[in-house]
Amino acid sequence: MATWFRDRRAPSRVGAALVLSIALAGCAQFPEEHSRAWHPNPSLEPKAGPKPYVEGQQPPPSRLTPPETSPPPPRGCQDPDPAVVATCLDPVGAIAVLPNGRGALVGERSTGRVLRVSEGSAPVEVARIPVDATGGGGLTGLTLSPSYAEDRLAYAYATTATGNRVVRIAPGDPPEPILTGIPRGPSGNAGAITTDGKGALLVATGNAGSPARAGDPASLAGKVLRINAFGDPAEGNPTPTEPVVSSGVTEPGGMCAAPGGSAYWITDHERNRDALYRLRPGEPLGAPSWTWQDSPGASACVAMKGMLVVGLTDAEALYTMRPAASGGFTGEPRTTMRDTYGRFSAAARGPKGLLWLGTANKAGGNPISSDDRVIRIKPPSGGTADKE
Repeated sequence: MATWFRDRRAPSRVGAALVLSIALAGCAQFPEEHSRAWHPNPSLEPKAGPKPYVEGQQPPPSRLTPPETSPPPPRGCQDPDPAVVATCLDPVGAIAVLPNGRGALVGERSTGRVLRVSEGSAPVEVARIPVDATGGGGLTGLTLSPSYAEDRLAYAYATTATGNRVVRIAPGDPPEPILTGIPRGPSGNAGAITTDGKGALLVATGNAGSPARAGDPASLAGKVLRINAFGDPAEGNPTPTEPVVSSGVTEPGGMCAAPGGSAYWITDHERNRDALYRLRPGEPLGAPSWTWQDSPGASACVAMKGMLVVGLTDAEALYTMRPAASGGFTGEPRTTMRDTYGRFSAAARGPKGLLWLGTANKAGGNPISSDDRVIRIKPPSGGTADKE
């Protein structure tokens, strides 16, 4: 059986609000190991949050929508595009939108920096996770605790020189590994993380370059794990003592949950194609719901009411789909926003249904002076992008 590290210490809440404000006011680099004890249990209980935008309701402010005509080109890190929130970042590996919708936590894939970004303000480093980005790894997943407004916790999926792991980020404390022992290899080290809407974390792990590991029940590679705040198997798992709830993953590009946890989706980079799977915890991935034979670089996904949006890195576009109750899709999927911001490498849903996107143009694309960037827009609706 596999062995993995489970941290049973909880972050201290003493002075949490004050510590957070200090942490966000300046830049701090945190070592990997934690030197202080954790006290109160971290919370993963879901809280009521802002409702997503639904077509027909009051639309988000128009200033968040890219204009029909192209804005002037950027000058250095100054980007006049009203949809751009942050500029001059390293390639973005993951985004987690803050509850107020005015900012987000952004993870840089190759540096391991976690930055708080907001419109009109310079990015602020709130944590730095030691990473090794070789073999497709680095900082590739980031999510907030469902009770972030109270506990200020975030969770990341990261590759180190010795293995892949899940890391907890708390204000004023060094990033703390809660789940280690996830194998790394020459490839297949990317992972993804999200909350399941039921108080647990869902973690998709790559197969570390070995398809056999994905099918090995004793390995944490190539799996979907469901864990609690300490890295232990979450309550309600099919096998109570095991974190694995599905298997057969190759190299996840992203994972997303529909509002209320009604559906879960994973994008995966396979040998000769990219694939989209609908995850059913307790079952193998099975057949994909959609495949891209041209391998366009399916990355992060965002599940909204009646719509699924997938970022395409190599194809430099978004792919919009409309899931059907039967498990398939209605209508024709559309490719939108092609060649607008370049390689979409990260995506997240914000309040009012706004779509937050991150780019990775410095990693294989054609970067402009303000790359890499974080963008906030209305999602494509009815197969038509706001900017194409």
